[in-house]
Amino acid sequence: MSDSLDQIFISAKHWILSLLSGLPDWAAPIISSLINIGALLGVFLTLFAAISVLERKILGRMQNRYGPNRVGPFGLFQPVADGIKMLIKEDVVPARADKVVHFLAPILVAAAAILALGVIPYGRNMTPFAIDGGILFFFAVGSTTELAVFMAGWGSNNKFSMLGAMRAIAQMVSYELPLILTTLPVVMIVGALSPDAIVAAQDGYSLSVLPHWFVMTPWGAAAFVLFFVSGLVESNRTPFDVPEGESEIVAGHMTEYSGFKYATFFMAEYFGMFAISGLAVTLFLGGWHSPIAALNFIPSYFWFFLKLSALLFVYIWVRGTLPRTRVDQIMNFAWKFMLPMAFTLIVAAAVWHYQGRGLAGWLWSLVVIALVYLALSRLLDTRKKFATRTYRFAE
Repeated sequence: MSDSLDQIFISAKHWILSLLSGLPDWAAPIISSLINIGALLGVFLTLFAAISVLERKILGRMQNRYGPNRVGPFGLFQPVADGIKMLIKEDVVPARADKVVHFLAPILVAAAAILALGVIPYGRNMTPFAIDGGILFFFAVGSTTELAVFMAGWGSNNKFSMLGAMRAIAQMVSYELPLILTTLPVVMIVGALSPDAIVAAQDGYSLSVLPHWFVMTPWGAAAFVLFFVSGLVESNRTPFDVPEGESEIVAGHMTEYSGFKYATFFMAEYFGMFAISGLAVTLFLGGWHSPIAALNFIPSYFWFFLKLSALLFVYIWVRGTLPRTRVDQIMNFAWKFMLPMAFTLIVAAAVWHYQGRGLAGWLWSLVVIALVYLALSRLLDTRKKFATRTYRFAE
């Protein structure tokens, strides 16, 4: 019974394909792909609508105020109202803007985020497009976001837009390095670039209660934290939403966008957040595997989306808690701390592997990480920079 529930969506897809068995051979793969794309868009557009209202509700709760509570019961139809508003708003394009580039930028940024979602395993046998180089594809597609952001800034013919785009690209390029480097230990240990192989490598339990997830190792836990922080930056989320610093550069590269084009940027930001969180679940949190062996009867996709929801909640929690950081602090943190630590984790994972992946490897891996962390904390002593300020007033 539990297995049939776990594979219910796979069975439904096979049933639909069986109804079309009379079609030519070349049509079946195309229809199969279209079903996967439709399901992917349906799930994540629904999740986008839900998270857009839940985020405002959660932030309202954290800040001791009401969130949206007027449209529909408990304000749950707010996404519908927002969608209608964005659709009927006037699409204003600056007179001297490059209209083709201005139009293509939001489409490209949304397409990149949607394509990245296509290689993540959402459950047992539930990878929309299972390819051997899935991790490589994810980062290759994700890196086109920088091009889309530049197109938005350049095509708008606006100084604020261009400055915002440059800040965004500098920030995203700086944090893509630690983002990719924290993925390398996992790829190195598993010996594959396939997300399905990485999830399969995290199967099993010690004493039926301790899962063999990579986050349970010292290098995996540290890599997960660095990956998550880099994901915050890549998604332009608080406290790293410097490209959209409204007090300095209006709305960054989106300054000259309105109506549905702006909504597309907004949606792409959330889709990127889903993709990064989904990859974090795949790489470090066991993918769709349950936390203890006794709960394996629960469908695999439930565990994936539960973990994804937990990470999305942390994104919202961080947004409601921390102030925006300065752009120089963000860049210093990337190049002086994140990058050396990311390289260290590759060494720590190798030590863990060659020490037999047991307790000795666990301890030696922890020692390597702790030594580099302590050395960096001494070298990058920031107490002088953040010392208590003395205010002097003119007499």
